[in-house]
Amino acid sequence: MKSGFNIIWSDEAKNNLLCIIDYFETNWTEKGLRNFFEKFEKTLQLISQNPQIFRLTNKRKNVRKCVFSKQTSIYYKFENNKFI
Repeated sequence: MKSGFNIIWSDEAKNNLLCIIDYFETNWTEKGLRNFFEKFEKTLQLISQNPQIFRLTNKRKNVRKCVFSKQTSIYYKFENNKFI
């Protein structure tokens, strides 16, 4: 698999991910959790290889939105060949 751009996580994004993990560990089965994170890793790889794959949002300038599941969306910004 070809490598892509590095993704730099904001503190807010890290905290949100930790809350999601905590919720899933409490409410999901181990298999469900594993499937979620396999899909999550594949989606991040896809974004890193092709940052413009998802649409720009209407609410924030230069922010893209990936609808990951019914409950979860990934928002990201890609400028000057780096993720913000």
